Amino acid sequence: MSPLRARKAEPDEICAQAVDLARAAASELARPGHVGEHVGMDADADRVVTHLFTCLDPAYHGWRWAVTVTRASRSKAVTVSESVLLPGPESILAPEWVPWRERLRPGDLGVGDILPAPADDERLVPAVALAGDDGLADPGDLAAIVADLAGPFPGSPAVTAGLVPPQGRVLSSVGRDDAGARWYASEHGPKSPLAHAAPGVCAGCGFFIRLGGPLGSLFGVCANAYAPDDGRVVSVDHGCGAHSEALLPGSADQPVPPVIDELGYDLMDLPGVSVDETVFETLDHN
Repeated sequence: MSPLRARKAEPDEICAQAVDLARAAASELARPGHVGEHVGMDADADRVVTHLFTCLDPAYHGWRWAVTVTRASRSKAVTVSESVLLPGPESILAPEWVPWRERLRPGDLGVGDILPAPADDERLVPAVALAGDDGLADPGDLAAIVADLAGPFPGSPAVTAGLVPPQGRVLSSVGRDDAGARWYASEHGPKSPLAHAAPGVCAGCGFFIRLGGPLGSLFGVCANAYAPDDGRVVSVDHGCGAHSEALLPGSADQPVPPVIDELGYDLMDLPGVSVDETVFETLDHN
């Protein structure tokens, strides 16, 4: 048994013949000479027909004037219900709109830009939900992660060594202090323009991973893919607009109120009042 199909409405004969009425309605909306030939009609319902006309406006190539006409039951008088310009099969349309947050890519954030983290951001969890004291998995789990990332490089030192520091020379206090001073004075420290325009410092950001050892008191690594410093060592008092707790004016979930010019004004003629004949008094600032 074949599935049921909706019966397509047959065009009402009287409404279908009202081509001239529909063309006149389209001509009232279009510029002179911009309504082209009649290219078809659609039966929208009983006694409801939409006539289609080619749009000759160069700015709307492929678009069509659509004029819907109808009539009452047992009446032969046809009236215009709606006239509108609609895209046709060959019309040029804007690409599908994509929300701003989905269009954003790493590196787009600049000085002064604010990127609040949504409440349901899967990259952030409450502090009580962290796996360990510092929120990181144990070294065995990290070794497995590194092994997966190594991919075609099974001989990676991090994999073969199991994340265990090599036996040999290590960074001295002089080298450590030199690195700390260099990092702190860099663009990833507190004196960069990005940090000055930030809504908060890295120490209070959920994407901040503090370093281990003595340098951990002053430095960490940014783990926000949208932040300019993603994957880089930053100071605890550095910052950017992608701070996890950043909020737009009012609320991150509310649109920013529009800026309204309350100082400027336009002069308009009103019934019985002419701008040209109006005498304006000069403001006295004394």
